[in-house]
Amino acid sequence: MTIQCPTPHHDDEVVLLGHGAGGRLTAELLDRVILPALDGDPGPMEDAALLPGYRELVISTDSFVVSPLFFPGGDIGSLAVHGTVNDLAMRGAWPVALSVSLIVEEGLPLTELRAVLSSLGKAAQDAGVPVVTGDTKVVGRGAADRLFINTTGIGQRHGSLHPSAALARPGDAVLLSGPIGLHGTTVLSTREGLGFEGDIASDTRPLHRLVRTLMPLGADVHVLRDPTRGGLAASLNEIARDSSVAVEIEESAVPVPKPVASACDLLGLDPLVVANEGCLVAFVAADAAEDALSAMRSVGEGSGAVRIGEVLPDGPAGRVTLRTLVGARRIVEMPLGEQLPRIC
Repeated sequence: MTIQCPTPHHDDEVVLLGHGAGGRLTAELLDRVILPALDGDPGPMEDAALLPGYRELVISTDSFVVSPLFFPGGDIGSLAVHGTVNDLAMRGAWPVALSVSLIVEEGLPLTELRAVLSSLGKAAQDAGVPVVTGDTKVVGRGAADRLFINTTGIGQRHGSLHPSAALARPGDAVLLSGPIGLHGTTVLSTREGLGFEGDIASDTRPLHRLVRTLMPLGADVHVLRDPTRGGLAASLNEIARDSSVAVEIEESAVPVPKPVASACDLLGLDPLVVANEGCLVAFVAADAAEDALSAMRSVGEGSGAVRIGEVLPDGPAGRVTLRTLVGARRIVEMPLGEQLPRIC
């Protein structure tokens, strides 16, 4: 008789908020449920995908469920445009067209719907991308939370600028286009009435023009990623994993606004895991780092660009470390679940 050690099995497993956080639970959901059902390619999890047969065209889709609908610096409408435009930009693509689908809960005031759509339309116009198709569904009271928006974007890649999460190389410089933590702390403070929103505002904005400044560097730009769900910690871990490299960043070099640091201290949050909607992290060849910083700083979206670390010449593949203010090192883990739900 063979004796086997029982493994945990739960027939009552359910989806948790953390499964949508962009961290380890999200990866588990993808690996165990979503990708197997779709016969998905287990390659790098990019912000946008190349269209089969059309190597210069990129597609991305995203859903926005942020609560509340309106917050300092933005709203669900502008956020939906910016998020999709930015996902295209992280693959080196200029936005060509958007689709917009609305799921509206019965009882939503039309004044609020008009305000959201006005903001969405203005954001699309400012980004220079037309909304070419869409859909609207209305569900009963309690079947949704006021308003959800899904957007799909088509983009066209710039010349030789073809970044991918799998292309980081030993020696690369790690650059950050601006301060972190603004979006997540603003939304949380507004939702919970914490009062920090008087000092901070979401950084939500389109980044495609910022990416365009990097075009002259071409193949020296290896990776671009906007650190949204899971923050900078999740993005760096995804890049380290997909590129099989070790990454180290300097705590003193990472720009964290004082109000964000104060809010995180009060709430027990790490700014590295707080979502952003208006900055990007770039991995570029070391000898192109200064040119990349100069290019990024030439536009408002990148005026605060800094170098925050490097890809180590050796080290455990997939590991991200932080050199602290006192010179020690700590591992930056992939966030497990959802610390700040409903922030995008």
